[in-house]
Order: sequence, then C-alpha cells, then structure tokens
Amino acid sequence: MDSVGEAVAGTGPLVAAIRAEESRRKDPLFTDPFAEKLAGETGRRLLANAVAETGEQSTAQIIVRTRFWDEALLKAVDGVRQVVILAAGMDARAYRLSWPDDTAVYELDQPAVIEAKAKLLADDQPRCRRVAIGVDLVDDWPKALRAQGFDATAPTVWLIEGLLQYLEERAVRTLFARIDTLSAPGSVLLYDVVGKTLLEAAMLTPVRQSMAKQGAPWLFGTDEPGELAERHGWSARVTDVAEPGNRWGRWFAPAVPLDVPDVPRGYFVEATKN
Repeated sequence: MDSVGEAVAGTGPLVAAIRAEESRRKDPLFTDPFAEKLAGETGRRLLANAVAETGEQSTAQIIVRTRFWDEALLKAVDGVRQVVILAAGMDARAYRLSWPDDTAVYELDQPAVIEAKAKLLADDQPRCRRVAIGVDLVDDWPKALRAQGFDATAPTVWLIEGLLQYLEERAVRTLFARIDTLSAPGSVLLYDVVGKTLLEAAMLTPVRQSMAKQGAPWLFGTDEPGELAERHGWSARVTDVAEPGNRWGRWFAPAVPLDVPDVPRGYFVEATKN
C-alpha cells in the first residue's frame, strides 16, 4: 500500500466518527449503531482536528451523502441481489440496512482496512451475505471479486462513496471502465463527485490544505459528473448535494438550479446500465 493509499484508507475512521456524531442527534438523518466502535479514538481525534481546521460545515457533505446513499441503495436493490461497495472503509451498511433476503454485499478495500474492520465487528452479524475482499483498487480487483462468487452476468448495484476526489483522472476513467465491463444490463452505479468549480474555489482551500497535510490531496473534480457513466452507455441522473442537504436541514447554502454554470457544487449521480 502506498502512502497516499494509506492516507485515503485512514479517512475511514473520520467518516465513522462523523456518522457517530450524527447518530447522537435528537433528529438524526440516519442511525449508525456501529459507527462509534468503527471510529475509535483515531476517528474522534481526526474529527476534532477537522472541525478545528475547517469548521463543522466540512462534515455536512458526509452526513447528507450517507442518508442519500442509504435511500438510493435500498431503492436500487429492488430486484437486484448483489451489491459492491468500492473503498468501503469503515462503512457499516452491511450490518445496519434492511437488505432484501439473499442479498450479497461485497466490500472491497485495502487488506489492512478489511482486517481492522473484521476485528472491530467480530461480535456483530451482518444483515446480508457480506463478502469482504482485501485488495488495492490499483490491482486486479475484478479478478479478486469474481474469485469470491461475484456474477458479472447478473445486475449489480455499485457504490463509490467519497473516493473519486482522491484519484487522478486517468485512475477515475479506468475505474469506471472496469465497472462497466463487470456490469450486466439493469445494473445501477451510485457515486459522488466534487465539482471542478468547487475544487478550485477559495471556499474549499482549508479542506484541500487539510487533506493534503494528511497525505490525501484532492485531485479530481468535474462539473460534468454524469459523463463518467454516460460515456459507457449508462443513463445518469445528477443531483446537486445542496438539494437534499437543504431539504433535510443540514446544508449551509441555498440550492441553485443545475443549469446555472460556474456554481461550486458537489454531485450525487445515480446511473443505470441500459
């Protein structure tokens, strides 16, 4: 594992700490009873440092995207029985979501992350057939996935959450091409991406500096997020993060229509393979 890979993997406890904090609210957008143990002292320290450096607004996107993808995943598995979460980190959806019977959830991440998570959740039971695969996404992860029973002839629900900004564009393109090759018609691809305008905006400077200091710089952003899937023939529906963020009372700026250019945004994309 290279140093950047280790740093990106290290964001898992931070995300878990944010989810644990949200779960303690009187009006949480979601409840993650596993987040506290997955965060541990490391996650709590990372969260305290992040809030001190960039403010509480920096956690809003993770809170909103967690709820958004919770709902999107459960909607997408209507009739689909295999799910793949790439760079799963300290995600506990296999344990906390109400999956349909016979659903298999494949979690891929660095071997060290998979091992650490197995120890932390050793006494807990997933609510699906969980298949944890320790593999670096720069390696031949499709081969590792197939070796664990993944069926490329059946529709799949894919989730890429909080990953793309850490990759160079070439790596992003390769990732989407590999997913397309493994996806049967009817598959669903869920992903979030930072807008290029937002990535380059002064308002994001503290976050970019903080992540770079941790060894995980933000490298990729695009204001044509649907194109990543559409170039492979998928149909994509794009949502500005601010839209559900405002609807759920967890955002800090008004939503602006998507057809207004040059607005700093983050995006959620739900794509379907035709």
